[in-house]
Amino acid sequence: MEDAHATAAAHLGVICTGRPAWGFAGSTIGRRAGMLWLRVASTSPSSTRKRGHGIAGADALVPEDVPRPRLRGVLDWTGGGHGYQADLLDYVTDPVVSDQPDLATDPGLPDSWWRSLRSAVESLATAQGMRTTVRDAWIERAFPQYLGVSAPRTAERVTGHGDFHWANLNGPALTILDWERWGLVPIGFDVGMLHANSLRVPAVAARIRQDFAAVLATPAGRIGELTALAEMLQAVARGWYPNLAGPLADRARELTGVAPPQGAAPELGG
Repeated sequence: MEDAHATAAAHLGVICTGRPAWGFAGSTIGRRAGMLWLRVASTSPSSTRKRGHGIAGADALVPEDVPRPRLRGVLDWTGGGHGYQADLLDYVTDPVVSDQPDLATDPGLPDSWWRSLRSAVESLATAQGMRTTVRDAWIERAFPQYLGVSAPRTAERVTGHGDFHWANLNGPALTILDWERWGLVPIGFDVGMLHANSLRVPAVAARIRQDFAAVLATPAGRIGELTALAEMLQAVARGWYPNLAGPLADRARELTGVAPPQGAAPELGG
């Protein structure tokens, strides 16, 4: 991956400095290049970018007023039995709100940040989503397995980010990072995901419920939040977020009146 990153930097004409930032299981690597950021992802040799998907799709289709790093160049190639996709993006000077997806302490974000967040979620919902990020077939299996309740007949969808947690949000000026998963999500899914990742900090969770009550308090928004909780409980079953296991189960029970199954098997695909 380090060699692939150096290859991309040479072809895109940038000089990278600083320590590399690694993504999940070493599947991505990113480094700063002046006021740019070069990110390289490993893919299958046959993988190609699909129109409207991922970072390039977001750059083309997401409204301008949704704050995000803009795309400045791409490079795709294969080598050594692997595929690679490089994206050259604006460098964001503000730090991420949290180094981890879930919050451990209150970051003390200003009211202006929360206003920007609400505006961004509303504007993003109007974009043309080209993929279904959370599939109906997954919801049908996940609700009984991880929540202990029947799946809804339908899940109303809007365009969303799909990976809305604190390590993908910058402050004190809002920027939204990592657009790999954006697309059509159940209404309330993004907000529900952020709320789930805030459960260890009650003041922040309460602020999300207050600011997004118009979404979360609706039947469609409740389904979206439950979908996010099911996804998080699946992650817990796979060994992630051990500190959130109890709060996630409590929130799910609060919404459904049913205690989630204990020790749900982790094999269900995402």
